[in-house]
Amino acid sequence: MTTSNEKSYFDLHITGLGYLSRIREVKPKKGDSFLACDIAALNGPSDDVSYVRFDARVSGSEAQHLVRRCIQAVDAEKKVMIGFRLGDLWTDTFTYSKGKRAGEQGVSLKARLLFVSWIKVDGKLVYKAEPKPTETDQRDPEAPLTSAAPAAQQASERFKPVADASDDAADAPALAVAESL
Repeated sequence: MTTSNEKSYFDLHITGLGYLSRIREVKPKKGDSFLACDIAALNGPSDDVSYVRFDARVSGSEAQHLVRRCIQAVDAEKKVMIGFRLGDLWTDTFTYSKGKRAGEQGVSLKARLLFVSWIKVDGKLVYKAEPKPTETDQRDPEAPLTSAAPAAQQASERFKPVADASDDAADAPALAVAESL
């Protein structure tokens, strides 16, 4: 009988779609700098949408590369909508220092941005993640299981305009609401 010292974890993931904003490099006093962004996630019925704001630390080289590619569009105040997966949700309390709420306590939802499934800029699909093969997929026995190219380079190659009518039809309700804002 073998024993394992490996720890197991329970993952809690949040998936959704929302608007990307405030992309920035955070340089804490202690520790390494990291890429962060805000996501205004759509929530509720499509005819009365509300937003949940997440302050996200971008994790993983592919997600970082994709978010960095959106900086110019966000700075140009274009509507950048993404499909996303967040993990490790936690809250952070703070005190407002300016405005009508100065001196009041506030709560910020923080998470790690783990995966970007698609990106639309002003309603145009510019990136869609390729589905990952599963063990049940039939593979070419001669094809390597992993690529020698770095993830960022692979993401860069996939970050090209995509025109697929089925994608636009599937996102039509959310985009109609999003574009009406």
